[in-house]
Amino acid sequence: MNMNWEALLSINKLEEEPEEPRCFGRYPINEFEKDYNKIVSSAAFRRLQDKTQVFPLDKSDFVRTRLTHSIEVSTIARQLGIMVTQDTSPYRPEDIGTVKAEAIPSVLLCAGLLHDLGNPPFGHFGETTIGDWFKENLGKIFYKGNSLRSHLTDQMIHDLEHFEGNAQALRILLKSRFGSETNLSAAVIGALVKYPNDSLSFDEGSTDIKKHKLGFYSAEEQTFLQISRLLGTVNENDEICRHPLTYLLEAADDIAYATADLEDAFKKKLFTLDQFLAFYEQSYEYDSSNPGKKPECFTYELQQDLIKRRGEIHSREGDLKAFKDWLNYVRRWLMYVAAYRFSYSYQDIMSGTYENDLFWETYHSITITILKGAMGKFVFQTSGILKLELSAQTILSFLLDRFVHAVLYFDYEDKVRGFVSSKADKKYMAIFSENYIQDYRNAKTENENYDLYLRLLMVTDYISGMTDTYARTLYRELSGIE
Repeated sequence: MNMNWEALLSINKLEEEPEEPRCFGRYPINEFEKDYNKIVSSAAFRRLQDKTQVFPLDKSDFVRTRLTHSIEVSTIARQLGIMVTQDTSPYRPEDIGTVKAEAIPSVLLCAGLLHDLGNPPFGHFGETTIGDWFKENLGKIFYKGNSLRSHLTDQMIHDLEHFEGNAQALRILLKSRFGSETNLSAAVIGALVKYPNDSLSFDEGSTDIKKHKLGFYSAEEQTFLQISRLLGTVNENDEICRHPLTYLLEAADDIAYATADLEDAFKKKLFTLDQFLAFYEQSYEYDSSNPGKKPECFTYELQQDLIKRRGEIHSREGDLKAFKDWLNYVRRWLMYVAAYRFSYSYQDIMSGTYENDLFWETYHSITITILKGAMGKFVFQTSGILKLELSAQTILSFLLDRFVHAVLYFDYEDKVRGFVSSKADKKYMAIFSENYIQDYRNAKTENENYDLYLRLLMVTDYISGMTDTYARTLYRELSGIE
C-alpha cells in the first residue's frame, strides 16, 4: 500500500453543494478554508464553549474549555503542517510540493477544531458514564417483552457500551449525507479519525496505537468506508489505515494537553513549582557522567532550563511566569520532535504500517511522558475533579434513564399487546430536540431492531450534544430540584 496526496487531500463531499456565482472566482478561497468557515459557524462547535476540558467550569476567565482547547490544538496542528511541508532537514519528503504546502496546514486547522466535537458534557467522565450506563442497563430494560440486549447485534451493543467522543464526532459530520450544516471535504473527515476501527475490533493493549479505541459506529461504517476508499486509506486486506495527517493531529492534541492543561493546573494552585520539579526529577534517570544525544539528556536540559528561568528569588507570581514561559519553550521542542518523526518515518506512515505516536524514540519521548504523568499526579484526584466525576454520573445517568425509556416505542408501538409509550414518555419526547428526531427519521430503515438501535443513538446524540450548563439545568428541572 502506498497512499498518495492527490487522493488524501480530496475535496469531495458527501452532499453536493450549490454552485457559487462565477464572479466569486475572482477572489478564490480554497475548499478547506470554506470548511473552516462552516465549522466555526456550526452549533456543535459553538457548544464547546460550555463544555469541560479538564477542570470544572468556574467563574474565572483563564480555565480552558473544550472550545479554547480545540482552538489551541487547531493552531498547533496547523503549525505542524507548515513545519512538515516547509521542512529543510535531510528527511524532507520529496512528494510534499507547493500545492500540498497550502492544503495540508488548512486540513489540520479544520481537523483540530473538530477533534473534540463529539465529546459529551463533563469531559471524559461523561464518556465513561454513558458507556457504563449501557453496560449496566441493556439487560435490564425491556422492549416488547425482551431485553434491549437481545434485540441488538454484538456490534450495536459494543457501540453503546463503549461510547467514544471520537466516533461521535465522526457521526456528527457524516450526517451531512442527509443535508446537515457540516458538509465537509473528505480529507478533513479522514484526518479527524484517530482510530479507524469498529467497536468489535479495537484493542486497548495493542502495540499499534490506532487500534486503542473505536472510531466509528455501525451506523456510520459504510459511509466511512466509502470516504476511506476515496482517500485511498484502505489497504490490500480491506483494513482502514490512518490518514497520514492524523498523526500530526494527535501530536497537537497531546502537546496542548501536556502543556496548556498543566499551566491551568498550576494557576489553580494544584501544585507548586517545587513539587513539580521534584516529580520531574524523580520521573527519569540521568547519568551526568555519560552525556550524549539521548532522551534523558534533553529532558535534563529542560529541567535545568526551568530552574534557570525561576532564578534564586522565588515568588508565586515569578514562578507562574517562569513556568508559563518554560511550557511555551517545551511546546516548541515537542513540535520540533513531532515534525522530525513525521518526516523520518514518512514511508511507514504513507504505507499505513507506522504503529507509534510522533514522539516515539525522539529527543523528548521522556519529556512528554513526564508532563502527562504530572497531570495524573497533581490533577485527577483533586476534590474539584472528583466532584465533577460524581456530577457527571448523577446527571447523565438520570437523563439516560428518562430518555432511553421515552424513545423505546417512538414510531414502533404495539397497542394490541400493550407496548406503548407512557404519558411521561410522550412528555419527554415533547421536549426532545427536533433536530435529533429528524436525524433519526433520515436514517430510519423499517428494520425494527436496527431502528431501535438508531433511537438509542438518538438519545446519545441528544445528551452528548448538551453543554455542561444545559445538562445540569435540565436535570434540575426534570428531577424537581428547581
